[in-house]
Amino acid sequence: MTDPGNSRDRHPRSGATDHHGDPVRPAHQGPADSLFGPDSQFYRFFNDPRWALALVRATVLEAAHPQVGAALIDNSTFVAHPWRRLRNTLVSLQRMFGEDDYTRQREAARLNRLHARLSGTDTQNRPYDAMDPEVRAWVVATIFESSVTMCRLSGQPLDQATMERLYAEFQAFLAAFGSGAGQLPSTLPKFWQYYDHMVEEELENTEALRIILYKLFDHLPAPPLLDGLPTVWAAGRALAGPVIGTITVASLPEPFRRRAGLPEIPGAQTLMQGAYLTAGLARFLPENWIRTESLTNLLYLSPDRDDPQAATLAALHGRMKRAGAFLRLVTPFPTQRGPAGGAAPQRSAGEFFTAVLDQTGDGYLDWPDLAAMARELSSRLDLDEPEETRLYKAYAEWWRELQEALDADGDGRISKEEYAAAVPSLAGPALIRVAEVLFDATDADGNEFIDADEYRALFRTGFGRTVPGTDARYSRGAFIKDFLSFMSGRHPSTPFDPLLTDA
Repeated sequence: MTDPGNSRDRHPRSGATDHHGDPVRPAHQGPADSLFGPDSQFYRFFNDPRWALALVRATVLEAAHPQVGAALIDNSTFVAHPWRRLRNTLVSLQRMFGEDDYTRQREAARLNRLHARLSGTDTQNRPYDAMDPEVRAWVVATIFESSVTMCRLSGQPLDQATMERLYAEFQAFLAAFGSGAGQLPSTLPKFWQYYDHMVEEELENTEALRIILYKLFDHLPAPPLLDGLPTVWAAGRALAGPVIGTITVASLPEPFRRRAGLPEIPGAQTLMQGAYLTAGLARFLPENWIRTESLTNLLYLSPDRDDPQAATLAALHGRMKRAGAFLRLVTPFPTQRGPAGGAAPQRSAGEFFTAVLDQTGDGYLDWPDLAAMARELSSRLDLDEPEETRLYKAYAEWWRELQEALDADGDGRISKEEYAAAVPSLAGPALIRVAEVLFDATDADGNEFIDADEYRALFRTGFGRTVPGTDARYSRGAFIKDFLSFMSGRHPSTPFDPLLTDA
């Protein structure tokens, strides 16, 4: 039997075409634009439950590339904030594959700016650069190949014409980033040769890969929907985590599994096949039940949101809390504290360090953590140049201030102990500039006040809360004061906590 993960002798060979997007909103969309939008093969996959398994598999194959793995370890928030990373990825893919060419080119420009800021060296002193054309091509290749594989593993292999169409779409996706983004091989036969070479010669058992397979699923934080129900989440995670890891390993190409020394668990292939087949049956469910956007929004729903669904969710939370109380009686999971209600409690310096400052989850505060904050805020505010660069520069100045004040041993990073020992107010001139940049970006009409609509745009991950006060306006001074109060770490903040601390 041919191994499910081996690409040899299992992919129809065919050709494909390239497509280049126009950076300005076009007055007329030509035939090539049909590669994107709701009629594309990608859009059908986007709402396919099997694609969740395919995305996990693609992420592992990405992380096995030495440059991608190093960039993830040094810069990514995928360990501390995996749900946020997932949501951002899905939003970005929707923009890139949508039918509006202007939105696609704007998103491509944003991603190019983001990747241009990610470079460095790995633990073996090898350079990595997120703008390397070969690296970017590999990332796109993993999504395409994993999409093809998910269909085959679920008993619905793609026919020749559909595979050609899908490959053309992914070629167009990569081309939308511009000529410096690299390109996929021109034909499918050449693609499978390229893919086999990468799997057999270039991929490694990287630290990022090991974290995804053996740490991330075992320690996955609860999504906002289940925040405050730690026992319920821990019980489900204890079962699902190892299963997802086992399924993912079993679906990887056999040559890579062997070379990387990944474990061969008895029954894993059967479990993997069953998971894909079961996920494939979900296509018979009503379409509105399995829409990716709806499911993602549900994960981020909160019972205290100003939303018609909030009452239903609050009732659901009540039932789940009762289930959690029962589980605590019959399981060995330790009691964990959820978010406190009522008046805002004091928050220790260590808690603030872990929840807010350490965005990458490595136990230290350094530039990648503050860059992650700038990246998240730029994305949420949908900033263009030069506002995005202004925000990054403000965070860079704040990082220099923090280093001078807190880096006692001069190792270029700040430990939790160094931070807690100093317990600074963190309200220096650089942090004030960060607050001013955020205010200016939010004050869309430039009237020196943030109105209710502008406020909701800034804190849309803060669950749609309205501006406090009778005049429904937020002055520059009040905004800066509240932001500095939050960043001082003294008290949790209703609007800012969800923006930077959600999982």
